[in-house]
Amino acid sequence: MSAPDRPGSDTAAPRVWAISDGAAGNERQALALAAALGVEAEVKRIALRAPWRWVAPRWLRGAQRAFEPALQPPWPDLAIGCGRHAALATRALRAWNGASTFTVQILDPRIDPAAFDVVIAPRHDGMHGPNVIETLGSLNPIDDAWLAAGRAAFAPLAGLPPPLTALLVGGPRRGAHAGTAAFAAFVAPIARRLEREGGTLLVTVSRRTPPAWRAHLHGAFASGCVQFWDGPEDGPNPYAGYLAHAARIAVTPDSVNMLSEACAVGVPVLSRLPRGARGRLAAFHAGLRDAGRLFDLDDPTPGSPPAPLRETATVAAEVRRRWDAQRAANTGAPTPSP
Repeated sequence: MSAPDRPGSDTAAPRVWAISDGAAGNERQALALAAALGVEAEVKRIALRAPWRWVAPRWLRGAQRAFEPALQPPWPDLAIGCGRHAALATRALRAWNGASTFTVQILDPRIDPAAFDVVIAPRHDGMHGPNVIETLGSLNPIDDAWLAAGRAAFAPLAGLPPPLTALLVGGPRRGAHAGTAAFAAFVAPIARRLEREGGTLLVTVSRRTPPAWRAHLHGAFASGCVQFWDGPEDGPNPYAGYLAHAARIAVTPDSVNMLSEACAVGVPVLSRLPRGARGRLAAFHAGLRDAGRLFDLDDPTPGSPPAPLRETATVAAEVRRRWDAQRAANTGAPTPSP
């Protein structure tokens, strides 16, 4: 295929793109890695045109037209993509700009990982290769500083009746909860715990949460103190504050990102997959349970909190090492010491 012009970078700071299809979870992972690398990333949201969106990240002729006008030269020094559509972009940048653009793809691109400089994939994806970095969960920005900022921004939460339990609600997903009845069965043990132990329940929903689930949540808790965030009309999103103040966190089983972020806090995390669930999501849940980081909704609170699951900094250090090695090879300079 033909390639657009390839002007080089003329700035001292590296030009970095964080590429996604606009899905919040994908963009968040790309930006979390950029932040951990200590670089400022320009967000590139792509909406692939047909027919490329049907087959991405596999090649079709004229692929440069798939991204117009979102991706134009000058090309970046580092491209971080997350998701299948972004994988076509990072793959294309590597073809167009060669070793001058270091390409990092987050999540299994479902093609040979050799099409990228680095692929970062959770263990449950089952991807292997010399340029694959495996993680247990998803990349995220949560560390002590992030939690401290959330604690300060939502300081009044500390005055609510303890213990504080955060409930993070996603949406339907194949292999997880698909209907309101199944969701109600998930919520019931949380309501019983609140009735039995008292304290405060901090509920937040996502853009994927259907109206029927939201309606059920509003009537599901007859006792205890309940704080409910149902969208911007309820004020600023307290998600960071909920995680920072919670003594434990319950998460619907559908979201790898929310479960990973909850496990990064360092408090007990509760969830429950439907009986008989299989596939990658079930493997992810099993990996968290085997690591002592995830508990069932009816399990007693562990005597000591689990260590936080924080993989982003370690992943960033390995990406930096490989990126530095490639830049040194391009310029003939020695590779920087770790």
